[in-house]
Amino acid sequence: MPLPNSQPTEHKSIAIVGAGVAGLAAGCYAQMNGYRSQIFELHDLPGGLCTAWQRGDYVFDGCIHYLLGSGPGQPFHQMWQELGAVQGRAMVSVDEFMRVVDSNGRTLILYVDPDRLEDHLLSLAPGDARPIRAFCAGVRKFAGFDMFALKESPAPVFRRFRNPLEARRLGARLLPYTEPMLRWAFVSAEEFGQRFHDPLLRRAWPLLFGWPQIPVMAAMSQLASMHSGNGAFPAGGSLEFTRALEHRYLALGGQIHYKSQVDKILVEHDRAVGVRLYSDEVHPADIVISAADGRGTIFDWLGGRYVTHSISANYDGRLPLRSQVQVSLGVNRDFTAEPHWATYLLDRPIALAGEDRLDIGVKHYGFDPSLAPPGKSVIQFMIPSDYDYWQRIYGRKLYDTEQDQVAEILIDFMQQRYPGFREQVEVIDVATPLSFERYTGNWRGSVCGWLLSKETMRLLLRGIPKTLPGLDGLYMAGQWVEPGGMVPMAAASGRNVIQMICARDGIPFRAEVP
Repeated sequence: MPLPNSQPTEHKSIAIVGAGVAGLAAGCYAQMNGYRSQIFELHDLPGGLCTAWQRGDYVFDGCIHYLLGSGPGQPFHQMWQELGAVQGRAMVSVDEFMRVVDSNGRTLILYVDPDRLEDHLLSLAPGDARPIRAFCAGVRKFAGFDMFALKESPAPVFRRFRNPLEARRLGARLLPYTEPMLRWAFVSAEEFGQRFHDPLLRRAWPLLFGWPQIPVMAAMSQLASMHSGNGAFPAGGSLEFTRALEHRYLALGGQIHYKSQVDKILVEHDRAVGVRLYSDEVHPADIVISAADGRGTIFDWLGGRYVTHSISANYDGRLPLRSQVQVSLGVNRDFTAEPHWATYLLDRPIALAGEDRLDIGVKHYGFDPSLAPPGKSVIQFMIPSDYDYWQRIYGRKLYDTEQDQVAEILIDFMQQRYPGFREQVEVIDVATPLSFERYTGNWRGSVCGWLLSKETMRLLLRGIPKTLPGLDGLYMAGQWVEPGGMVPMAAASGRNVIQMICARDGIPFRAEVP
């Protein structure tokens, strides 16, 4: 039964802030369940961080490296079908995730097949058989792990036990993974790397999965998903992927207001009642969903009035973020025969953006011909970089000079490995942490909210509340309530929020495949 004083859903309006993956997903499920929704987006394109941009004849992708849910019958795939994101879309699978190459050419290849990976690692470092076999056994164990089971209900994992039937079902699905989760959820890749004696494995391991703090469990699950066909790259890139979500939302009757930056979430009597834009337009709503920057939502748009100690602690700067410089090159050279992602270990550091680097990661997108003209390639470097460094020089000529210098250093690096490379570069694009901040509004230019680490793994399992204490009618979705920054988790959080709203209104949640 509906709650007292509740209205039929067709008369309830929802204002959604942000047309990223979480906002678009929330909008789609709101429309499926009879709510009237509008999305307000500061930029002129959908996707937020899940985007790409055209420079000349090249498309530079800014987000997806692999997509959980790409495989039919796999976790998250049903959700992507409901959102219209995977129908008719080619998915590109790879046999290896990345390589690490030392200065002598010795190479570690991170195969997604755990058997092949184990054989390769044992051939490299037979003396490290114990950690090698333990890691590959973990990959095999997580082959059937359904991360979506953790997020398909609106209640966090450890808060679902008021419903005994739901608890039993969830427990049955997660029981086979309890032991490996407890064993590997709170060991970082960096810590695991210390178990190796071989110098290449010891130095390379923290670099293999995106960031050194990532829990080993997440690394195992990532490889297992890719091996099972559930971690492919959506052809066309991130923007085309989010365009499909945009199309689905509009087809369901939703409205998107682009170039409409929110200035304030309106509150009356401790209830969110709409949003005000920088243009001073006011848009009343029965419910507000912020799928935008978490810190901006809580401390700017709401003035920090609905904050607990734990919320403040989340935003005090101790939880890990990732700010980065992304250098993208359009190159008149065919790299399809080269490994699509390789990290090169250096004997002597290279100074980049005020930091000494002893490794350089190089990625190309030759596996997706839609991103570059025939015979040409997109080359990318994603370099972790300090937000404060760029903030200090912003607005001065030094800011542009430093961007040019970073690009030049990386082009020189490639010239040493691929003679003639410099003359083949046709397009150069540099995005700093401030670029990501301007484009998305994300705090300190973070590219994925909080990084998944041992600390944020606890938040993920415990569940970050999607509401604020003392404030009714306001919900949050996206990467600031789902640590790790994964695209499917962002979409799932938008879905969860609508499940919560439906439960509050006493109506069954509906989801349909177009």
